[in-house]
Amino acid sequence: MSAGKIVLVVLGLLIAGGVIIGLWGAGIYNRLVSLQQGTDAAWAQVQNVYQRRADLIPNLVNTVSGAANFERTTLNEVVEARASVGKVAVPTGAAPTDPQQLAQFERAQAQLSSALSRLLVVVERYPDLKATTAFRDLQAQLEGTENRIAVERGRFNEAVQAYNTAIRRFPAAIIAGMFGHHPRPYFVATEGADKPPPVNFDFSKKAPAVEGRP
Repeated sequence: MSAGKIVLVVLGLLIAGGVIIGLWGAGIYNRLVSLQQGTDAAWAQVQNVYQRRADLIPNLVNTVSGAANFERTTLNEVVEARASVGKVAVPTGAAPTDPQQLAQFERAQAQLSSALSRLLVVVERYPDLKATTAFRDLQAQLEGTENRIAVERGRFNEAVQAYNTAIRRFPAAIIAGMFGHHPRPYFVATEGADKPPPVNFDFSKKAPAVEGRP
């Protein structure tokens, strides 16, 4: 075989190898992008259900405040906790990358959950209020929203786990480092925070206490 043909063969092998490596790298990159988008989508759902709860609170406060002699302190705690949630700056288009930012968001939401729990326990003392259609509808919607919050938080953590695992595995870790893929934080709040707070909608029973919550 002539030297020219040898050179062509070598060049062909190099080009073929380069194409294979390029396709392999592109496949890894695309998978990481898909997993990253999965965390963003899961985060959007978390925000949706938390926003749904926040949207229900003004109606709840208005309904409850109409009851004669209702405890204003408890109502004010709910209003203030909702306002505190709104002051926490969190990403809207992508999942948080700062653990402290996510922890601050979680603390604010936990305070709101606690305030709502106390409010609905206080309502037990007002049978006429509990009997109204408006209040029964709101309590049903809140209960459903709390359940959805627990579900979406769990799905978010699952999406983050899949993403974080992928970017740490070899050889994907090389591609991840080159294109700025970094680990994302989980919800790691007080034990039991991934479950609905103890909002007792059966007012014939006492709401159970949860360790770490007020």
